[in-house]
Amino acid sequence: MNRLALARDMLSTPAPSCADTTVNGVAAVCDPLGALYLPDSGVVVVSDLHLEKGAAFARRGMMLPPYDTLATLTVLSAVISRYDPKVVISLGDNFHDRIGSAHMPAEFRSLITTMACGREWIWINGNHDPDGTVDLPGTCADELHYGGLVFRHEPRQGLQKGEIAGHLHPAATVRRREKAIRRPCFATDGGRLLMPAFGLMSGGLDLRHKAMRGLFDRTALVAHLMGRDRVYSVRFGNLLG
Repeated sequence: MNRLALARDMLSTPAPSCADTTVNGVAAVCDPLGALYLPDSGVVVVSDLHLEKGAAFARRGMMLPPYDTLATLTVLSAVISRYDPKVVISLGDNFHDRIGSAHMPAEFRSLITTMACGREWIWINGNHDPDGTVDLPGTCADELHYGGLVFRHEPRQGLQKGEIAGHLHPAATVRRREKAIRRPCFATDGGRLLMPAFGLMSGGLDLRHKAMRGLFDRTALVAHLMGRDRVYSVRFGNLLG
């Protein structure tokens, strides 16, 4: 799956197939690019951008391809163009380390400023970037209560109603044409929803991992898996272990 290629083609091709769901009674749309859209309030939610990850590794002497920030912002720009939201909420780990936003090149800073023009932009603080952003549009917060939902980076323990969170980078595996296919996913039991990582250099944690235990009513849990141009909705019991 190449989200960057899909994002570049999005404006000139038919709209991809999304998945409709509800979180604590609030309508939500899972987009195959990894964003959640709340149509009633005009909100787009993304999580775990991990911008400047390549730069963060380079500062530690580990060389990664330096294209992650541009690629992630290109996909985000496609999402913004598609939904033209009133509000954008980024659910933490917006940058890969504490100094990522302060050291981000001006060209990337300009891209974010352009996307944020005319809309409210909220950066939720994450464990990688607990101090918030530097010289970027929008406001920073540890969590946000908005439209009957609560937005935070790390999910609270136990079943939660109305929580949308990131941090765990949920992923799931299905069998298709005799092959096991693993994809990032939106995970929801109707009460809470965990977001996939939006950053293109971020990995995933399987829904059966011990870190996910107790977070969902598994009898109601659905994984909305991100395909190349559509979202595939699969009940937890039908996922591969």
